[in-house]
Amino acid sequence: MGRTLPSATQVFLEEEAAFGRFRRALRRSDQLILDDLFTSARRHLAAAQYASHALPLEVFLLAMLLEEHKEVMRLREQMDALPQKAEC
Repeated sequence: MGRTLPSATQVFLEEEAAFGRFRRALRRSDQLILDDLFTSARRHLAAAQYASHALPLEVFLLAMLLEEHKEVMRLREQMDALPQKAEC
């Protein structure tokens, strides 16, 4: 029988746990932000399962970056929708 790979969820939980001491060393406000980043990566676990060739942490960081970029794009669209003030 061949070896089975752990699921993306299992790998994600292991990676998240590995950052536990780092998280505890952060200020409370930064802990909440880090938690939010991990939550955003968790949204892409199904896609991460297909990236088994890459290092797991790289996949999770890319998922975090993807969510952050979506937020930047959303904010840009909001800024573009604002009425432009006439410059004096």
